[in-house]
Amino acid sequence: MKQVLFAAALLLALASCAGEKSNQSNANEKMNTMKEEVKEVAGRKNFGADHALVTTPQPCVMIATWDKDHNPDVMMAAWAGQLDYKQIVISLSKHKTTENLELTGAFTVSFADERTVAESDYFGLVSGNNVPDKVARAGFTVTPSPNVDAPIINEYPLTLECRVVSFEDGMLIGEVVNQSADESILTDGKVDLAKLKPIVFDAAGICYRAVGDSVGKAWGAGKKFQ
Repeated sequence: MKQVLFAAALLLALASCAGEKSNQSNANEKMNTMKEEVKEVAGRKNFGADHALVTTPQPCVMIATWDKDHNPDVMMAAWAGQLDYKQIVISLSKHKTTENLELTGAFTVSFADERTVAESDYFGLVSGNNVPDKVARAGFTVTPSPNVDAPIINEYPLTLECRVVSFEDGMLIGEVVNQSADESILTDGKVDLAKLKPIVFDAAGICYRAVGDSVGKAWGAGKKFQ
């Protein structure tokens, strides 16, 4: 009887494995079919979907958090954007930063600029797991945020103080509770990008580029067609 039950269990396991392989095979076949269905646009260089030029340039967002020992940690993220009027969204894989987010539920966001290219790139190169004092090594200093449990990096002149709204499947959503800016980057009381001089990540050239001059007035340049 035991031999019969064992044989039946073995057959079920083999059938299950075969089914999984069949499903995976069908999924792979479907993906290959989808790739084959992509048609080239005439008169242009076609890259397909798997290319670094998906959305470029990308902002160089600097995320600052406290670790479990209250050491400041900073990392650079490029896949970030505004989700709502007071919310931002950042795509993150597993980092020390993600561990810190789970610990504190808060973070600050600053923006790399022309003056801080080397330091900002360093924060993207080195993990806080290996170099816990990397902020100090870069010669940067911090001030505790008065609004959230996270550090403000003093050398970045524009900072958003954020609470974690959710962090699921690598997608961080934060609520901005305060924005602060150094007087040096303001014109008529507003943040002036010409003075901030933020940089962006060029995924095609694997380099950082400066944000250029103003080329037109928003909600104004297109009025000539009305």
